[in-house]
Amino acid sequence: MSAVTNPRKPLRLNVGFLINSPIGINRDFIFDSLTVTSDDIAIGEIEGVAKISRTPQGLFVEGKFGGTISLECVRCLCDYIQPLSWEFSELFAFTEENITESGLLIPDDAHIDLQELVHDFALVEVPIKPICKPECRGLCMECGQNLNEKDCGHRPENGSPFSVLKDMLNQDD
Repeated sequence: MSAVTNPRKPLRLNVGFLINSPIGINRDFIFDSLTVTSDDIAIGEIEGVAKISRTPQGLFVEGKFGGTISLECVRCLCDYIQPLSWEFSELFAFTEENITESGLLIPDDAHIDLQELVHDFALVEVPIKPICKPECRGLCMECGQNLNEKDCGHRPENGSPFSVLKDMLNQDD
């Protein structure tokens, strides 16, 4: 196992020693307390391991990671920290003939950068409709009060937020 310590590019790995190793040799690279930031997302507290194995076609990377992201709840509009976990496996090919759909090729300097893979696979795990907690009560539809903090006393007449639409349909008659 190798701990990764380059603070400027913590997900960039020198794999030259694996390129010249016998087929089947592998090495685990451990990552701890990293942050990956891009225009669309900032993933913090990233921890994980990347197992890199020498194959006839290239270097096979199996990654298992976890981290956190700050999101806004769609019910109450409060910010919260969402834990994420994700896994991936990709081949960094030795030659153009061995490239897979991902299009990854080992560069001439024998340094591969896992940042894009870690980012892209984490992005897939972000919930489409983030909810801070399963029992989140959301906002009052009448006054906007966060119902997790205080009950404002307002109750929908018909129990449905769409009751106003029903009234509008009846007015057209």
